[in-house]
Amino acid sequence: MRDKNRQQDSIKNSTMSLGDHLEELRARLIMALLGIAVGLAICLFFTKPLIKFLEKPYLEAVQSLEPTAQVPLRNDANSPAAFSTGKHLIFVFTVPALEKLGAEPGVVSIALSGDPNAAAVQGTQIAVTQLPGSGSANSLQALGVAEGFLTYIKVALIAGLVLSSPWVFYHLWMFISAGLYTEERKFVTTAVPLSATLFICGAIFFVVIVAPLSIGFLVKFNKAVLDVTSNFRFGDYISFVTMLMLVFGVAFQTPIAIYLLNRTGLVSTEALRRSRKFVVLIIFIVAAMATPPDVVSQVTLAIPLYMLFELGIILSDVSRRRREAAARSETGER
Repeated sequence: MRDKNRQQDSIKNSTMSLGDHLEELRARLIMALLGIAVGLAICLFFTKPLIKFLEKPYLEAVQSLEPTAQVPLRNDANSPAAFSTGKHLIFVFTVPALEKLGAEPGVVSIALSGDPNAAAVQGTQIAVTQLPGSGSANSLQALGVAEGFLTYIKVALIAGLVLSSPWVFYHLWMFISAGLYTEERKFVTTAVPLSATLFICGAIFFVVIVAPLSIGFLVKFNKAVLDVTSNFRFGDYISFVTMLMLVFGVAFQTPIAIYLLNRTGLVSTEALRRSRKFVVLIIFIVAAMATPPDVVSQVTLAIPLYMLFELGIILSDVSRRRREAAARSETGER
């Protein structure tokens, strides 16, 4: 009798009209957008270092292909003149020396701490990896009039979304919980921090692990196979990186989706285990559709997705055992 009354109370509490659902959706959307706006306002002050961080995979990939020229340090007209500023060694190359390198007249600065991005002194030679005016491709190009500004705002907006993701996921799950039974709403308290954590981990995983591999592969493919210099547009590159950040963040929600499907009785863990081979195929298809057409990106998304799929099964099993133990305990008390 007690179980019947509890079930009736749950059904009564979870019943909402269509108008109530729409009003709830409107309120939750407004609150989520306000949270994103606050995140955007905060991230506007940190967007420049964020852009530098996003550019790093491209710059490292391009610099790894930069040729190294050797210039002897001798006392003749072809040798550079050296000056010390206390923090840097400044080498001024003469025109004949630079003509040998195929570069325009310029200055190469070497940090005394050993900055590898400028140049390195080896014995009686200086190894030049980048010269001003040498046509180096170590920079992204903004070709549109407002491309730089719009990309700056886009990065700030996406960074604000990531920063405010706990708040956004909270209101998302609050809206979903409005259609759940009272006992099922307990899951929301666990889902909110887990969703936000997985989303942030997915975005960071792409930038730190996947982006260097994927972009490095594309840049080296352009150079080795096509003999094409990878001078990417600033806006296109940032859009590419940020879009995949969001894709990986959403893809990392797989364990929660599996747990929710199992918790609502739509699919059992036994059925999930039996369908592993089909799941692997679907995962690789999804990874191929959600990433650029290169094997590195597809594999680096497919492998974590499958691991998250297995994590979802584990979470479902743990939850089922706890429910069964609670039911046995309750039955024993009676």
